[in-house]
Amino acid sequence: ESDHYVFMDNVSYDQLNVDAETLGNAANYLSEGNSVVLQMYNEQVVGVDLPAAVELDVTETEPGVQGDRVSGARKPATLSTGLVVQVPLFVNPGDRIKVDTRSGEYITRA
Repeated sequence: ESDHYVFMDNVSYDQLNVDAETLGNAANYLSEGNSVVLQMYNEQVVGVDLPAAVELDVTETEPGVQGDRVSGARKPATLSTGLVVQVPLFVNPGDRIKVDTRSGEYITRA
C-alpha cells in the first residue's frame, strides 16, 4: 500500500502496517507471499529477519548479445522491487532469479 507494507501474523491473522523507512534495505527483498520475521520492541518494528535468499522477477535488463560469450560477463538488471543487481548475460526480462539477501548478489535463475 503506497509507502507502507502490510504484514500478516500467520497464527492470529492480525495485520500490521509498516512504513518503508522502518524496513530499510529489507524492503528491496520483500514480495507478496514471502515469509519474514519482524523484530519487535515495545510494539515497534526494530528489524527484519529475511531468508538467506529470495526469488524475484527481472523487470528490466538489456538483452544478451548473441555471440557475446565473455566468461563471467555481467549486466545490470532491475527487479520487481526496484533493486538493481548484476546478472549474467543470459538473464532476460521476465526471468525469475534468486538473490542473496545478505550481499544483494545474483545466485542463480529460479
